[in-house]
Amino acid sequence: MNSSDDLQQDNDLTISWVSYVLHLIVAISAVVPGAQVGPLLLVVALLIDLVKRGDVQGWQRSHFGYRLRTVVWAALLYLVTFPLWFLFFFPGWLAWVAISIWFLYRIVLGMVRLNRAQAMPDPSAV
Repeated sequence: MNSSDDLQQDNDLTISWVSYVLHLIVAISAVVPGAQVGPLLLVVALLIDLVKRGDVQGWQRSHFGYRLRTVVWAALLYLVTFPLWFLFFFPGWLAWVAISIWFLYRIVLGMVRLNRAQAMPDPSAV
């Protein structure tokens, strides 16, 4: 491997860390009441992942797909449970707290695996 490849891998790793940190801020703001910095940062992180996903090679590529799947699933779960807020306040709040904690867990898990230089499991390989 030449220095150009090493530099590209370091660059990809840095971009992945930036995306994870943005997702982490979003996840924490979803759990902490009143912290509304999340939506704008989520869009930025999502754009980073969408744009860079095709450029990244090797084990790091799995992290970009993992973050994208996490955001899509969280968005779907928030959307599906949104009517609970109109029917009953407590079930809506409880559902969103559970989704937010799940989102936070997934982001922290991804960060731990990225720190260990481990790929995320392929969901199609079940």
